[in-house]
Amino acid sequence: MISELATRISGSSDLYRHQGRLPISGINFITCHDGFTLYDLFSYNQKHNEANGENNCDGCDYNLSCNYGVEGETDNLDILALRRQQVKNACAILLLSQGLPMLLAGDEFLNTQYGNNNAFCQDNETSWLDWSMVNKNSDIHRFFKHMIALRKRHPSLMRRQFLTGRTAHDKPIADISWHGCNLNQPSWVDPEAQCLAFTLAGIQPDEPDLHVIMNMSERDLTCELPVIQGKRWHLVVDTSLQSPNDIIASDQQPKVWTTPYNVGARTIVIFEN
Repeated sequence: MISELATRISGSSDLYRHQGRLPISGINFITCHDGFTLYDLFSYNQKHNEANGENNCDGCDYNLSCNYGVEGETDNLDILALRRQQVKNACAILLLSQGLPMLLAGDEFLNTQYGNNNAFCQDNETSWLDWSMVNKNSDIHRFFKHMIALRKRHPSLMRRQFLTGRTAHDKPIADISWHGCNLNQPSWVDPEAQCLAFTLAGIQPDEPDLHVIMNMSERDLTCELPVIQGKRWHLVVDTSLQSPNDIIASDQQPKVWTTPYNVGARTIVIFEN
């Protein structure tokens, strides 16, 4: 799904360009009012709608979800950590994508409906937002806030025109360049490929470029960073790290990387220069 992912991240030109529409014609979302919440998407393999009174026959059966070994609630710390990391990955992909992002209220603090994917009929704790979870899951809440801030300071993530892959105006690099673990070698035709990276040029004179690496595999990967004359890469996001090191404010980025970076399993890494 590497090429499909790249098409969606870059604004879904296959859906909109032939109609004369723009990247901002698309509304991107992973979860909405129907279906699992984002936390439940990574906690349940099946819907659990028994309380709705329809013998669990209502609601969608095709949830594209994964519980990572235990259905629902668990005390397994490794599974809980992986679920949180996948929530951060989903948030990062959504807010790195061209188009208009839509967030489901409560996803930013791991709201759960306990596997109920059709809770419209439940006017109770199942469908209500538990605002105490903001404090309990303050690390996730912080990650969402800083990802929104990152998007806001990068007009290149909110383009009004489709990306071309050609050199950007007054920039030494293309508006977007695609990579795999190795630079300029995206694995478009490899059905086993699970790594996609891209370099996105800033569109304003003072806007940093971005370099994003998405390792969707179950093993660590060593990935090259592009060399751009006069620029140095600063680590902004590494979803494998614990808060507050998983996302770093622009004025607190101490690390400069000029060598390949080790990207952990199921991890998204973002650099600014």
